[in-house]
Amino acid sequence: MDGNSASRNSSFPGTVRVNQKQSWATSPSGALYHFGTSGISVAVATGLTHPLDVLKVRLQMQLVGQRGPLIGMGPLCIQVLKNEGPKSLYLGLTPALTRSLLYGGLRLGLYEPSKYACDWAFGSTNILVKVVSGAFAGAISTAITNPVEVVKVRLQMNTDLRKRGPITEVRSIVANEGIGALWKGVGAATARAAALTASQLATYDESKQLLVKWMRLEEGFCLHLASSTIAGLLSTLITAPIDMVKTRLMLQRESGGRYKNGFHCAYKVLRTEGPRGLYKGGFAIFARLGPQTTITFILCEKLRKLVGLNAI
Repeated sequence: MDGNSASRNSSFPGTVRVNQKQSWATSPSGALYHFGTSGISVAVATGLTHPLDVLKVRLQMQLVGQRGPLIGMGPLCIQVLKNEGPKSLYLGLTPALTRSLLYGGLRLGLYEPSKYACDWAFGSTNILVKVVSGAFAGAISTAITNPVEVVKVRLQMNTDLRKRGPITEVRSIVANEGIGALWKGVGAATARAAALTASQLATYDESKQLLVKWMRLEEGFCLHLASSTIAGLLSTLITAPIDMVKTRLMLQRESGGRYKNGFHCAYKVLRTEGPRGLYKGGFAIFARLGPQTTITFILCEKLRKLVGLNAI
């Protein structure tokens, strides 16, 4: 997320101008706009795609520890609507939006300062630096907001609509499983967030530069749409198995449950459910993550322009 001029002029040596003050570092209001536009864009995208996230979690919990035919996203959606009603597709929306504002603001917001720091230290912002910067931003963000994610996932699997409040769920988790349960799956969640942010932001950043160079696209909607679509495709392929492991761990209520950690969970899934097990809900992940990535980046670019920040 360096500025237009800094990033485009130096993308192929791959450096930003460290002697040029970055927009997020000019004032407290600049920093607020920088993190705020990121959080708002992620929250809007999350709200629009939340029903797909609910379906994704339900798909990932099919036939735990078993092989067999899986229900597709379409039939599952019809089944949920028939048995639980339309409101069930918005289970966990409150913690999802809360997490999006915090996690999204930090995840996207920390990417540019991380990349800028690497350029200052090593004199380069090549693709490897972008991947590392994205991984760092994603890992820090999810470690902080993991409790909200646990509550969201638990609520999405709760078929009793009368007991779906986030505060009630938090109290139940702490009372029955201990406060440490709010950080269940934090290892897998951190790995997923690091992989997601690295693949999303590095791919989006690099795709923009390559499309400007090879396709002669100018800064605007077409460039943002093409770059975000590429980023959504790649990030889905990379993060789908990690996302499935994260969901299984977060929904494991017993302290000595089926899975000991993320690696053990992946191993057990491969042995008992086969390689396809790691991609349960994979289409739902793409159906959600693809549009969410596109909406996030396009909206973020528009908001940054409105408040006078440079393009990503």
